[in-house]
Amino acid sequence: MTDRTEPVLRPSGSKGRRAFPALCSALGTLILVGVIAAFLPLTVPRLMGYGIYEVVSGSMEPEIPVGSVVYVKAARPEEVEAGDVIAFNKGGSVITHRVEENHYVEGEFVTKGDANQEEDVEPVAYSSLIGKVERHVPVLGIVMTLLASNAGKLYAVLLAVCGVMFHMLAGILKNRQEE
Repeated sequence: MTDRTEPVLRPSGSKGRRAFPALCSALGTLILVGVIAAFLPLTVPRLMGYGIYEVVSGSMEPEIPVGSVVYVKAARPEEVEAGDVIAFNKGGSVITHRVEENHYVEGEFVTKGDANQEEDVEPVAYSSLIGKVERHVPVLGIVMTLLASNAGKLYAVLLAVCGVMFHMLAGILKNRQEE
């Protein structure tokens, strides 16, 4: 008598059938986390009282490059010192420059962009002060502009829907395997 072992037959691709729902679920999670992570630097600081502005000129380079985002915290004019970078309103725009002098008596700042040769022609009135620049993140301004546009918002919604659909697909595939 000879001992024979008979091969155990497994359905072909059973590992793939188990791995595919997990892959869909992981991909869906990754997409959703990515969409949320893209908006966090633009929403959480606002909840913490920061103003967020994109740098569109090179007047503060190389310290703050074009395309950066600056986070501005409200400050009392008396607290601002020479060397601080402030954001202020001027002619309908927000300007970010370094304070050269704080004239307490006159109620104004003398400012200068780091890349500029001379101080700004007009002093900045205390009433124009938005606040002190606390932080800046290079390149994030470009991302902010994209996400704030209608097309950017549409892409974010579509990506989130894709993430949810991957999770739904994973659930359907798992249910079919259990049947």
